[in-house]
Amino acid sequence: MTYLIFKTLISAIIIVAVSEISKRSSLFGAILASLPLVSYLGIIWLYIDTQSKKQVAQLSKSVFWMVIPSLSFFIVLPVLLKSELNFYLSLAISTVIMVAVYFGMVFILQRFGVNI
Repeated sequence: MTYLIFKTLISAIIIVAVSEISKRSSLFGAILASLPLVSYLGIIWLYIDTQSKKQVAQLSKSVFWMVIPSLSFFIVLPVLLKSELNFYLSLAISTVIMVAVYFGMVFILQRFGVNI
């Protein structure tokens, strides 16, 4: 249980740091947010929990392929916000589009024999 609390605290600290740094500098906030910290921590926690290099390698490969569809969110959101659409609606639409692109990516990868 202590380990789970530790993992949660470390992860929460990073999220809060991005938010707080972004208030002062969008550039530094973006740099911190763009680092693959969630993936990095996920890989570390997975290895500590399983001691499986194979699972870590599979996760790393899957993350690589899923980064591409996640970029759709960062393309669509600013476009919607610039069009004066409500923030929460823009966030929701961007998320729905991103999820659709995720499904499309998985479908395309499966068609080419890439298992994630």
